[in-house]
Amino acid sequence: MALQAWFDRANQPRTAGSRAALVGAPGISGLSVTPSEWLEVGEDLAAAGARLLALWAGPGEGRQVVVRAVYLATPGPLVVSLELAGSAAEYPGLDTLFPCASRMQRAVADLSGPEARAEDTRPWLRHAAWPADFLPLDRTATPPLAKAAVSDPYAFVPVAGDGVHEIAVGPVHAGIIEPGHFRFSVVGEKVLRLEERLGYVHKGIERRFTELSAKDGHYLAARVSGDSAVAFSWAYCQALEGLANIQIPTRATYLRALALELERLANHLGDLGALGNDAGFAFGLAQFSRLKELLLRANERAFGQRYLLDFVVPGGTRTDLSDGAQAPLGETVVSIRAEVETLRTIYEEHAGLRDRFVGAGTVTPAIAARLGLIGLAGRASGQAYDLRCDQPCDPYHELAPQLVQRTEGDVAARVTVRFDEVRESVRLIARTLQDLPPGNHLLPLPIPRSGTLGIGLIEGWRGPVLVALELDSEAKIRRCHPHDPSWQNWPLLEHAIIDNIVPDFPLINKSFNLSYSGHDL
Repeated sequence: MALQAWFDRANQPRTAGSRAALVGAPGISGLSVTPSEWLEVGEDLAAAGARLLALWAGPGEGRQVVVRAVYLATPGPLVVSLELAGSAAEYPGLDTLFPCASRMQRAVADLSGPEARAEDTRPWLRHAAWPADFLPLDRTATPPLAKAAVSDPYAFVPVAGDGVHEIAVGPVHAGIIEPGHFRFSVVGEKVLRLEERLGYVHKGIERRFTELSAKDGHYLAARVSGDSAVAFSWAYCQALEGLANIQIPTRATYLRALALELERLANHLGDLGALGNDAGFAFGLAQFSRLKELLLRANERAFGQRYLLDFVVPGGTRTDLSDGAQAPLGETVVSIRAEVETLRTIYEEHAGLRDRFVGAGTVTPAIAARLGLIGLAGRASGQAYDLRCDQPCDPYHELAPQLVQRTEGDVAARVTVRFDEVRESVRLIARTLQDLPPGNHLLPLPIPRSGTLGIGLIEGWRGPVLVALELDSEAKIRRCHPHDPSWQNWPLLEHAIIDNIVPDFPLINKSFNLSYSGHDL
């Protein structure tokens, strides 16, 4: 079937209360399929150059389980749903079409039960943290009693040959970062293969969502990955507001965009300093840390908090921005941009930095497209996609962001994209402050609908963030799945390090700066 035919079928009128109904993100479409169609629609989407954004499972009717996949396609986002008989059912794997599906399918098996027919079915998140026959997202199952931790056997892929040896790093690291295991197969210092293993903490976020009311879920969404609090809480609220069938005030949309760009700016400033430091240029870390601190202090003066955690709430924003706070915030951001431009010249003319950045950790556009690299890292490898430009929600239609991209795909390209996005975010912040409309910043939230799937889609600083939300008849959360773009991009880090030397791994890793927490649900 042609791709457009799938979208035509997805957009056919439905009866009121249909479980296939979708609300939330602009242009979202939903399609229920059979097992054979699940693979067929995937093939058609892959042939059309669509991106697989997320894959998860949730409760269906009775004992049924529904596996869902979200694709980003040219006609718009498409949610494909497949109902299975129960948690022990199998379904066709999508990993041959979209390699990034592999770890998502393995997580579905660990948390909800259904197993994809795929080459790699190793456990991904369990780590022997619960019995193999217990499913954390099965609300009818009794949680097991605490027991002593037992090492979970895991079949890493071996690399053989003369002079090949392994270097195991983590999961505990020499710092405060979260746990992750990296197993390098090397000859001398040249990396032949890297295999990751993540998900050591398993915070139980998706199960915890089901214990919350819909109006409180945004607090937990903001804590899925703390550096993307605005993006996740906005995506959650977008899904919830779709379920409640309300249009938030225009002023609230501008304030949310302002917060999102401030979050993007803060993360880019921090990363640019850390990248300089990882290349032995401590001056860069000192200067960018100073600029980030200036921004955080400006946030506190304007909004009462350094990091904008819980700023986005259902119906709008927690606080407003006073007229007296607009000018100082704008002046601070513009002054930061001027200093960043000076630092950019220093970075670009520093021979030592260029030697470390250029050619390191390269992901070609062809590999990026094949393996599904997205977000900031994708745009540095020729993947010209940004939800703010391609699927904009209010007020990005009016703000008209300019898409930033490079094609070299190395550390230098990812640094350049950050510099360009700093400039563009400052422009968007200034435009938002200038055009900030009058009116309310918050509306009361009506009782949201159950039996409908709400989808929130927001372009966070790292890439597209998704929240899928289903409610029960008492407006409690039946299922909430938050998806961080790190799911797509962690496997590309394994590719980027090939043929580089082991000491370059921290630099290459930082150039992606992926989220452990957003992967560890």
